[in-house]
Amino acid sequence: MKKYIFKRIVYILIALFFIITLTFFLMRIAPGSPFASERALTPAIEKQLNETYGLDNPWYVQYKDYLLNILKFDFGESMKYKGRSTNDMIFKSFPISLALGAQALFLAVGFGVLLGVISAMYHNKLGDYISTIIAVLGISIPSFILAGLMQYFLGLKLGLFPLSGWKGFSYTIMPSFAMALSYMGNVAKMVRSSMLEQNTSEYVKLARAKGLRKWNVVFKHSLRNALLPVITYLGPLTAGVVTGSFIVENIFAIPGLGKHFVTSINNRDYTMIMGTTVFYSILLLFAVLIVDIIYVMVDPRIKLEGAE
Repeated sequence: MKKYIFKRIVYILIALFFIITLTFFLMRIAPGSPFASERALTPAIEKQLNETYGLDNPWYVQYKDYLLNILKFDFGESMKYKGRSTNDMIFKSFPISLALGAQALFLAVGFGVLLGVISAMYHNKLGDYISTIIAVLGISIPSFILAGLMQYFLGLKLGLFPLSGWKGFSYTIMPSFAMALSYMGNVAKMVRSSMLEQNTSEYVKLARAKGLRKWNVVFKHSLRNALLPVITYLGPLTAGVVTGSFIVENIFAIPGLGKHFVTSINNRDYTMIMGTTVFYSILLLFAVLIVDIIYVMVDPRIKLEGAE
């Protein structure tokens, strides 16, 4: 296991190097300037700003400085929010995105497993049909459309939840459900399929032959194995929730890192774009590694390539 973890960390570092390099050069070849939207910006002031941020240096000098700053985990000062460092903006807004993302993950996995179990245990019955319809609707409706529909009906028409902002738990309900619903449908489909397979296995038949009740068999035997595909899906699910938050946070005006990232793209805030990209890349790459390790801990029969 130690050999495998070391090997994966090396791969993560290599992947991060390529992500950092690609992000740097994409920002440099992108049309426009980070100061193009400033009003009444004289050539002298623009030249001074370029000198301040090192944009007048040759590309290889900028690249070297960028790599050295990344090694120190210093993403520099924001080019749009004067006097604010990119690190400060990331670490102040990320807890909001983390709370929203964690709630969306909990909803997606929790309700997805519940729907999948109900669908499998009531196969070809009313419970199965209702669960399948909910799952299919969740998968079919994009999060940004669902967010708009929830805002209109639940927020504006019925007044059940606040339309936007971030001032308490009630403000998290609609955005977290908007982010979670499509992934909840995928989890439900996986659990349903896996549960149906487990229900026909020999050990489940033996447990039923011993007189165990149906739901005891589910929770003590079949559900544990049925959850293995869900664990493998947690990596892509985390990535999906992160990228989905970019849109949802903007729709609900949530001051999270996703909203800052989209704003920085519109403003051509190079330091914020590159800093957020690197930060999210680190999180997602290590999240996938953690999921793989948890998978082996849950099912020791799985052997990881390179593990002792």
